[in-house]
Amino acid sequence: MRHVGTIAGREIRSLFVSPVAYVVLTLWAVLGAVFFLSSLAQFLEGIARLQQFRAFDQLREVNLNHDLIEPFFGTMWILFIFSIPAVTMGLFTSEKQNRTEELLLTSPVTIWEIVIGKYLAVAAFVTLLVGLVAFFPGLLFVYGDPELGRTLTGLLGLFLVSLTYAAIGSFASSITSNQIIAFFIGLVILMVSLILPLAAELGAASGFLGSENLMADLLRWMATAEHVQPLLEGLVDTRNLVYFAVMAGSFLLLTKAAVESVRWR
Repeated sequence: MRHVGTIAGREIRSLFVSPVAYVVLTLWAVLGAVFFLSSLAQFLEGIARLQQFRAFDQLREVNLNHDLIEPFFGTMWILFIFSIPAVTMGLFTSEKQNRTEELLLTSPVTIWEIVIGKYLAVAAFVTLLVGLVAFFPGLLFVYGDPELGRTLTGLLGLFLVSLTYAAIGSFASSITSNQIIAFFIGLVILMVSLILPLAAELGAASGFLGSENLMADLLRWMATAEHVQPLLEGLVDTRNLVYFAVMAGSFLLLTKAAVESVRWR
């Protein structure tokens, strides 16, 4: 694994040579500001309404984390579904388009070093995206009093889901030579992971998934929302942490298999 750092550094430099990284960062910062200000406006409007109706008991129950930060994190999590495939779509497709894939695969590096190196580069980039998200609730610590533990747990949830999505995007990029197709493959996989709970409920209700609903339970477990939402709410469960590790590891294994298959063509 001694070449991983070199590959990761090369990939990070290539990300910032292209306009994709700057476009994603700019849009991410703008959208983050828009949705945070929108959430803040709704939060202040709700407080003003409660004050107007003298609902002092409900006012005492108002919580910055529950009523402002969690909805904001939830919105940014959904935006990851569109932004991360845009970042990962060129990971392996660019090698094929530039005809450097054969040179890379015949160099004295292992397939794992290539996959992990490229993945770490994307992981560094999505960490930057999570850092931009953290900036906005960070302002509340200057002017308000949110709960630090719940805020950090929510950021952990965003970080873990972004790493998982990066692994899925890497796989999508490894199975095609077209960046646009890679983007849409990654997007479709992430969208499917979002609607799996609905598919599980419909399948269980119709009896299509069997009387014991084993398949329905599996679909619910595979759904990202089932595992990221508790973290956004400030709840840490090792089962959710295991889910992100298993999903990211599985898609990295699939990516390795896809890259390795090129040698046999």
